[in-house]
Amino acid sequence: MKLDETASSDPWHFARPSLAAAYLDAFDLKLSSARGLFARRRMGKTEFLQQDLLPAATERGYLIAYTNLWESRAAPDSAVVSALSEALAPHGMQAVLSALGRPVRKVKAGAKILGSVEGTFEAELGTEQSSLALREVLKQIDRQKKPLLLVIDEAQVLAHARNGDFAHALRAGLDIRKDRIKVIFAGSSETTLRTMFARASEPFYNWAALEPFPLLGVEFVDYTVRLMNSMARNRLKLEQGIHAFSELHSTPEFFKRFVERYMLYQVQGVDAALSHTKATVFSDDHFHKQWSARNPADQAVLILIARSDYGVHSGSGLSRLSEMLGRPASKSTVSHALRRLEKDNAVTRLGLGDYRIEDEAFADWIRRKAAAER
Repeated sequence: MKLDETASSDPWHFARPSLAAAYLDAFDLKLSSARGLFARRRMGKTEFLQQDLLPAATERGYLIAYTNLWESRAAPDSAVVSALSEALAPHGMQAVLSALGRPVRKVKAGAKILGSVEGTFEAELGTEQSSLALREVLKQIDRQKKPLLLVIDEAQVLAHARNGDFAHALRAGLDIRKDRIKVIFAGSSETTLRTMFARASEPFYNWAALEPFPLLGVEFVDYTVRLMNSMARNRLKLEQGIHAFSELHSTPEFFKRFVERYMLYQVQGVDAALSHTKATVFSDDHFHKQWSARNPADQAVLILIARSDYGVHSGSGLSRLSEMLGRPASKSTVSHALRRLEKDNAVTRLGLGDYRIEDEAFADWIRRKAAAER
C-alpha cells in the first residue's frame, strides 16, 4: 500500500502512536508473527491501521502491504497478491508478471506509477493463477533486506469456503517466513474470525491470537471537542461531547458526523445537531429493511438476544420464542436461526449460549420496536 500523503495531515485524526508501537514491539520480541484484531465497523480500526500502524512500521524499516478485502470480496486472492506486489513496486510487480509469462504494459514514470502498475497487475492476474502469483511475489520478498508487515483488513472474507485453496496457499507461504513477514488480520466479524483461527479444519487454525481492538473513548472525544472549539463560535463542553458520543453508541464515525453537523449549524444548538445525526445514522427505514429481510424465526431470536431476557437455548427462551412465533419452537429452530444470523454477520457468539447483535444501533432499534409492540 502506498501511504496516503494527506493521512498524517488530517487534523481530525486522533493519533495513537503508543498503540501502534505496542503492536510492533510485540513483533520485535519474535514470540509471534501474527495478530488478529476485531471490532465492529465504524469504530476507527481501519483509520488506525492506515494512519498510525503502517506509518510507524515504515519508520521502523518495514516494507508495508495493506489490503481491505471488503472492497475485493469477489477476488480476495488477487487483492492480497496485489498488495504484496505493490510493496515491491514497480520492479517487484514486473518480476512477478514476467515469471508468470505476463508482460507488463508500458507505464508512465512519475507519481502515478504505482497505481498504474497495480492496475495492470490486477487486470493481468486471473483467479486461477493466484496461488502461483503468490509464490512468485513471496520469492521477490525473500530477496529484500527489509522485513514486511502485511495488514489484511476485513480478513474474515478469507474464511469463505470458495477462498479455501488460496487461504491454504497463503498460510503455507507465510509459515516458512515468520521471521521476515509479520501479519495483522483485522476484521469486523468476531464470529467468523474466531472460527477462522479456532476451528481445526480452517487453513489458519491456531495461527494468530485473536483479541478485541482497543476502542476509542473519552480521550478521543476530548481531542475532537478541543479541536472543534478552536474553530467554532459557540464552544461545546466536554460533557456535552461525551453525552453525544454515548448517544451515538460510542461510534467514532457517527461522532464525527455530529461534530460536522454542529459546526455547520451552531446557532441551532447541540441538541439539534445530535437529533439530526441520530436520525441520519439510525435510520428507521434502513433498519426496517434489515428486519423485513429476516424470516419470523430469525426475527424472534434477534428479539431474544437484543432484550437479553432469556437465554436463547433455555426452556424459558424456547417458551418465549414459541409465543412470538405462534407455534412450538425447538432448539433446532434456534440453531438454524443462529446459523443464518452468524453467517450474515448479524450476531456474534461470545460464549456458550451467549450471543450479541453486531450492530448495537440495530439492537437498540429492535428493543424499541419490541417494547412498542407489547
